This record gives sequence, structure tokens and C-alpha cells, in this order.
Amino acid sequence: MSSLVDRERAEAAVRELLLALGEDPAREGLLETPRRVVAAFEETLGGREVNVPRLLSVGFEEGHDEMVILRDVPFFSMCEHHLMPFHGVAHVGYVPNGRVVGLSKLARLVDAIARRPQLQERLTAQVADMLMETLQPQGAGVAVEAEHLCMQMRGIKKPGSRMLTSAMRGSFREQQETRAEFLSLVGTQRL
Repeated sequence: MSSLVDRERAEAAVRELLLALGEDPAREGLLETPRRVVAAFEETLGGREVNVPRLLSVGFEEGHDEMVILRDVPFFSMCEHHLMPFHGVAHVGYVPNGRVVGLSKLARLVDAIARRPQLQERLTAQVADMLMETLQPQGAGVAVEAEHLCMQMRGIKKPGSRMLTSAMRGSFREQQETRAEFLSLVGTQRL
């Protein structure tokens, strides 16, 4: 469980929200709801406690300087505007300066950044920036495709719509061929 969360206070807030919405938090179906909601938020927002630079610190000197891509990394995040989920896939690529990191670390990076109150644009940029800062590659590219429940369930109510974002750093930004190769390989040529 999270050391950042004051569970007692959070559970009281959920009970108060239920009351404000006209519900009875003492009825059988809602008795455990405050505890469950807090536990769910602790899990879905647990990325705030991950030391991302340490996560990416284990690498291997391979002399590799060609593009490395991990495609279709599923993620779940929480829109900070409505506290509603958004989910999708991230495509993460980089051109190493000889040093590579294990592929599982790229997936863990996406999870750590996604499991925070987020905006998709920020999530995309933070993954790319953390790759550049920690791995110091020649370049990095991140493309994210996601569905936002705040747009599908409420407001404009457009189910099936997907948001696409990208962040290009280093050679991915400076060299059109590198950017095009990445986008072609991850299947998001529309970006």
C-alpha cells in the first residue's frame, strides 16, 4: 500500500462524496465502498512512488546503435481533470549510444509514468524525456494511442474515439528519416 495516502482521510472523503451525491454510505452495498475506492486509487496512482531513474539504471553495454522499439505496451492512467480512466497502448523507441536497457524496463517506465494523475500529452513527453535523461541515447520517440472515458461516458459522449500523441527527442526530432522509420514501424504514420 502507498505511503503517500492518508487512508482514513481518503475513506472519509469518499463517504462524504456518497452523501453529497444522495447515497447512503451505511447501506449494505456501499459499506465497503470507501475502502475499495481508496485501495483502487492507491493501485492506479501508485506510479508516484516509483524511482524511474533507478528503474532504468540497469543496462548492458552492447555497442548497439540501431533503433530499439517496444510496441503496443498497454497502460491505464487517470485523467487528472475528471479522475476518470484513460487507457491504450504506448510505443517506445530509442537509438542507443551503445548501451541498451532490458525491454521489461521500457514497459515498467510506461506503467510508472501512467500510474499518476495525468494528461496523455504529459505522459507521452515524460516517457520520452526520462529515456533521454536516463539512457542518454542518440534519440527517443514515444507514440501513445488512448481512449478517454471522460470523453466517452460523459460530456461529448464519443465512444470509440482515440487520441494520438507523440514526443520526439534527439535524432527522432532532428532527422525526418528516423522519425518516419519509427512511426512506420509502430504503425502510426498518421502522427
